[in-house]
Amino acid sequence: MIALPPLASVSGGIAHALSIAFGMTWEILWALILGFALSGVVQAVVSKSEMIRLLPDDSPRTLAIACGLGAASSSCSYAAVALARSIFRKGADFTAAMAFEFASTNLVIELGIILALLIGWQFTLAEFVGGPLMVVLLALLFRAFLTPRLLDMARRQAERGLRGSMEGHAEMDMSVTGGPILSRIRSPRGFTAISHYFVMDWAAIWKDIFGGLLIAGALAAWVPNSFWRDFFLTGHPVLAKIWGPLVGPLVAMLSFVCSIGNVPLAAVLWNGGISFGGVIAFIFADLIVLPILNIYRKYYGGRMSLFLLATFYATMAAAGYVIEVLFGALGLIPTGPRHAKVVEASVHLDYTTVLNVVFLALAVVLIVRSLRTGVVPMLRMMNEPMEQGSHEEHGRGHHETAEDDAAYTCPMHLEVVSDQPGRCPHCGMQLVARPSQPGDKRPR
Repeated sequence: MIALPPLASVSGGIAHALSIAFGMTWEILWALILGFALSGVVQAVVSKSEMIRLLPDDSPRTLAIACGLGAASSSCSYAAVALARSIFRKGADFTAAMAFEFASTNLVIELGIILALLIGWQFTLAEFVGGPLMVVLLALLFRAFLTPRLLDMARRQAERGLRGSMEGHAEMDMSVTGGPILSRIRSPRGFTAISHYFVMDWAAIWKDIFGGLLIAGALAAWVPNSFWRDFFLTGHPVLAKIWGPLVGPLVAMLSFVCSIGNVPLAAVLWNGGISFGGVIAFIFADLIVLPILNIYRKYYGGRMSLFLLATFYATMAAAGYVIEVLFGALGLIPTGPRHAKVVEASVHLDYTTVLNVVFLALAVVLIVRSLRTGVVPMLRMMNEPMEQGSHEEHGRGHHETAEDDAAYTCPMHLEVVSDQPGRCPHCGMQLVARPSQPGDKRPR
């Protein structure tokens, strides 16, 4: 007979894992809120509709713009993948769309803050150096190996519009344009847009964040450091530096965790002995986790999904090697005992607690604002193709009432005007009635 572990031992192990997960959550909570709030501010003043016009080719200037636009977008990996396909279908260059995708998950504010808190500022610096480097390497690989025939096959598959994930979230554009940036941010529409982006970004990736924290807690509690030391070849320093960037992306693929949810896992791996370049390659690899590879297959076809897997993996591993060598030469790789913040639950009256209280209050303000300005219908549409949802709404019959003679408009997009109830084709908000005015147009 197989001896089963005592129930108390099992429950104790689970409690230990949950304690570590909560401890890490408490350490980074204020930074998560700050990061998402800043991301909401940036998204509120950067229009998604401008992306297609700004990304016509794969020139260095266009790729730099793609990185900037990606850094200003949501950090949700699924939304980044969906938006990249959307702008590709509408005419953007494929390489530029993929560069945008890379930047969306590797150059965002919240990622840098969490990395600095959990592992160290050196990792934040490495992330922001390695992100643009990956884009350069990817563009070179695409120029060398991406054939017109494969690209044409991918475009035809993309035009089929097969459903992936977070497509509605990717399409929603609530940006406020016109006037100085500070005025747009401080305006009522700007405040509403910031609150909606804040809530929807949390809704898009909370599973990845807390899933990553739970997995990190389980690995830290249940997997002994001796296993990680052997797995990452810590007894052979040269081999460890070669092995780290190769195995880091593979571990990421199997973890199923993407967006910034993989940072807590990176902290566990760093304490376990993975090389500096291996940590960076692991964090880069959130765009090749297995669920996202399946979305690539739906979006672009089987051959292109394999091409993206091969080129993305090569790019991530190569960037990890370059970072390892560069930061080693500059003396920026942390030495000595590794103390990434993989800690058990403990709440004290210190700066972390004060910051958490302050930023939780900010989160409440933003959530209340979003609820009062119609975020709930938008949350329901986050995972729906926006065009389909809009067409279905506009195709429904309506009652013959006095309201039929009124014009309806979107509170966030005043240029959208309809003669019947429905949803905004840009952001999914319910159209509201207003008195008819001369020159009103049909829905756009």
